[in-house]
Amino acid sequence: MSQYQRLLLIINPALRHSQAINHAAALAKASGASLHIAALIPSWKLLSLLEEGDREKARECYLQDHRDWLKDQAKNLRSRGVDVTTEATWVDDMQQDILDHVAEMHPDLLIKQVQHEPALKRAFFTPLDWRLLRRCPVPVYLAGEGGLALPRKVVATVDVSNTEPEVSELNERIIKQACDLALQCQAELHLLFACDTSMVYLGGLGGGGVALAELGRQLHKELENSFLDLADQFGVPPDRWHFIEGHPVSVLNEFTHAHSVDVIVMGRIQSHGLDKLLGSTTEHVLYQVPCSILAV
Repeated sequence: MSQYQRLLLIINPALRHSQAINHAAALAKASGASLHIAALIPSWKLLSLLEEGDREKARECYLQDHRDWLKDQAKNLRSRGVDVTTEATWVDDMQQDILDHVAEMHPDLLIKQVQHEPALKRAFFTPLDWRLLRRCPVPVYLAGEGGLALPRKVVATVDVSNTEPEVSELNERIIKQACDLALQCQAELHLLFACDTSMVYLGGLGGGGVALAELGRQLHKELENSFLDLADQFGVPPDRWHFIEGHPVSVLNEFTHAHSVDVIVMGRIQSHGLDKLLGSTTEHVLYQVPCSILAV
């Protein structure tokens, strides 16, 4: 039985050339899941400059245009064997409306196009995608512009540097999600860990450097053994194990470009205080890699 029975796709109908519909349709077709497409349109503030009668007419015409376009999209998807329903509506609070849709529909997966935000804006306002990663109760599939609509290479990224039970459990959920996705899409499953021991090696620049350097080598070996044990536990072929030194964001950026990755499966852990302000690895990877991200 497929892990996906019901998929929810949130789109910005103004971005009609987005790949999000193709990604969602491919997943729905491969898994046999039903797909609901919600075109959520932010309230048009410029309408307030019009007279009330003209305002309502403009709103209705604008909305009807998107509904007609969405109807054509749905017709095309049904001809491809996808069970799809659609809606187009105005919203005042995008985040809350998306979460309300999730609460009402109980989808197995929320799908949305990655919404790139400039660094300056992120310094003052938390991006919508970040907020959804933190608050959405179901896995979030953020579709990138790169990669194939139906994945052919799926990479599960794990963290073996933290042995706390919640992290170990999250690693297992990441690998299971990635494995199920790869199986449904007949894709390659790869396992990756970015080993960042730079802080340990920095100790080699000062007093006690020899001892700290040795400690760093021991830590590196222990992490590598933990990673290999995890990969072997889940039956990932050895030629698809990737233990790479470096900062996770940089490692994933370089790896996805070098290996034509279609989907990265990553974990989400609730952040607090400064970590929440600065954003998690998963959140920052959104703006670095061209492929899609499935956040568990």
